Amino acid sequence: MARDPNPQRIWLTGATSGIGEALAQRLLDDGHRVALTSRSRSGLETLAGQRDNALLVPADVTDLQAMKDAAAVIADAFDGLDMVIFNAGTCVYLDGGRVDTSLVRDNFDPNFFGTIHALEAALPLLHQARDQGSRPLIAVTSSASAYLPLPRAEAYGASKAALTYFCESLRLDLAHQQIDVSVIHPGFVKTPLTERNDFPMPMAVTPEKAAKAILEGLSARRRDIHFPRRFTYLVKLLGVMPLRLRVAIGKRLVRREHDTETPSQQENDG
Repeated sequence: MARDPNPQRIWLTGATSGIGEALAQRLLDDGHRVALTSRSRSGLETLAGQRDNALLVPADVTDLQAMKDAAAVIADAFDGLDMVIFNAGTCVYLDGGRVDTSLVRDNFDPNFFGTIHALEAALPLLHQARDQGSRPLIAVTSSASAYLPLPRAEAYGASKAALTYFCESLRLDLAHQQIDVSVIHPGFVKTPLTERNDFPMPMAVTPEKAAKAILEGLSARRRDIHFPRRFTYLVKLLGVMPLRLRVAIGKRLVRREHDTETPSQQENDG
């Protein structure tokens, strides 16, 4: 495989599963220096193998101090960051229209606050790279669910919508600092985690196809990286339809079963 002639210093979270693992393999194979973060050191060791361009930085994104400690390790090794891809997250569904604060926090802690922790820790290293002549790029993984409210996704979708809003606002404030922001909005991706979903996943793609779409979008520095486009354009269209029509369509997606006491849960390794 051809190596990138301009290798970058990259920090990737959620690196040992799903989209994150596929991204890690591509980035390492392309010759970039990649700081890999997940909670499991053994998982990171398996992922990195013998590649000397991998820096293993295990940490829990929900722990701000742990992320600052990870950033200090990266600073010593890389002397700055050209790109961050903050991908760690989870999905916990709410069933039957119930509201459970603890389950809402289970989504927001890794998806929203975990990414904020990573951003706070990484920004000094991005500024450092900018001062060295780089044009740093922040990329965060949101979800196509941020475009459109869906049944059972009250907590997950809200955490991703909040993340999208935060990063799109951050983009405006960082523009004059020569730091760019891309937000990734995947549709369904086939992973061992999404295999647990008990509903159809239209137009689902493999993690490898997801990684390809993301890296192409990052190379073009697209602000909104969404895929597969047939699916995400449809979701975007539904999201701008009149409210009455959106509600009518959404009601048809509500589950009719009565045995929904236990929430479905998927979790990325982050």
